[in-house]
Amino acid sequence: MTTEAGIVRPPAGAQAVRRALDVLHCFHDNGPDLSASDLARRLGLSTSTAHRLARTLFGAGFLEQDARTARYRLGPAMTELGRLSYHQRGLHLAAPELSDLAERTGATAELALRSGPHAVVVAGGPVTPKVGLRRPLHSTAVGKVLLAWPRADDGGSHAPPPHTLTDRTAAEPSAPAAELALVREAGYAIDEGEPGLGVRTVAVPVLERAGHTRFALAVRAAPELLTDARLDWFLAQARSCSRALEVLLLAPGERRAPGVQAG
Repeated sequence: MTTEAGIVRPPAGAQAVRRALDVLHCFHDNGPDLSASDLARRLGLSTSTAHRLARTLFGAGFLEQDARTARYRLGPAMTELGRLSYHQRGLHLAAPELSDLAERTGATAELALRSGPHAVVVAGGPVTPKVGLRRPLHSTAVGKVLLAWPRADDGGSHAPPPHTLTDRTAAEPSAPAAELALVREAGYAIDEGEPGLGVRTVAVPVLERAGHTRFALAVRAAPELLTDARLDWFLAQARSCSRALEVLLLAPGERRAPGVQAG
């Protein structure tokens, strides 16, 4: 809606929807259950407003409440939608490929997609990680891959989360354009510990036919395993898995033409 003064205002009810979604996003860190006052502090709302939002989401099944503590956690509707999305994206088909990659390399294999300012790990081998599923785009290998071959609907760069993960995490608001150009030229990104000290990660894109990244495929291991001398071998294994995932995970019209390669 646009006013006579040219100011764009959200349609009626949009603010309430946005606030309800913000409540759900409060549970991204996989931490303990949250009370209405916890939600209010995180969102800068009054406790009464946070309580009304939480009760509405509870009534719709998007939250559930511990009867003893009155604290909230994600509800069954979120589980159902998450499972539906997982299968609609074909991610259940990725598990065998990722497990095979992990077995061949002795490393952890992860598949991530972009969600706002984060790379979200959605599948892994031999198992999907239970914690640390969200990583900042600007300072991780998977994030730089997702930024280097952006989709048209990605909406440009995003500010990083307000805290850093380690002392090695980059302080810039986004990965510099020159750095992303080098990632595109090389066909991969590497980081030396941003997701966690003592871990080295190399990531390659899983590309659509148009050359955009749908997913980033990462191999994570200790630096003494993923050495410079063995980097080319690890990249060959990751790229082989990436090509298989392009067939498994992307719709036929989105797959790349034969022979087209990243970099």
